[in-house]
Amino acid sequence: MTVTAGGLILHAPTAQAATIRDSAGASAAEASTTASSATSAKALRIARQKVKARKAVAVAKNQIGDPYRYGATGPGSFDCSGLTQFVWKKAGVKIPRVAASQFAGIKKKVSWKNLQPGDLMFFRGLGHVGLYVGNGKMLHSPRTGERVRIDKLSSWRKASFVGAVRPGL
Repeated sequence: MTVTAGGLILHAPTAQAATIRDSAGASAAEASTTASSATSAKALRIARQKVKARKAVAVAKNQIGDPYRYGATGPGSFDCSGLTQFVWKKAGVKIPRVAASQFAGIKKKVSWKNLQPGDLMFFRGLGHVGLYVGNGKMLHSPRTGERVRIDKLSSWRKASFVGAVRPGL
């Protein structure tokens, strides 16, 4: 049996082999496109997270000077985890209310050396949380009698560091 393919006359086994090669070639191209889409989707997720993190940091900086109040979630006064929940909510990301739940509930964990602005930093057995703002500094609502402020990350902070998470991914 002969088959005409693009003006060529092929015997049936040859035509079948050409069709198999074409569909295999298409499958390889589709696999490449799928891998490329996955890579670009990941890059897009990371870019979106960075935009949200910048927004969270900007909102947090607007809270500087607000008083600490145990259990407060703002606006106007905050405890440490109330502040972090408030700023990330303003950035469009819902996170748990208390520090330990924030650490446990946010999947992406981050090391001290890989901190990026917007990351939540946890200290003293998850008893305190602050927002990394870059340049070795964090913004937090420290304790009763204090106000929301930016502090340099000291060696004491590094020694009491429990871990960090990256919301919004």
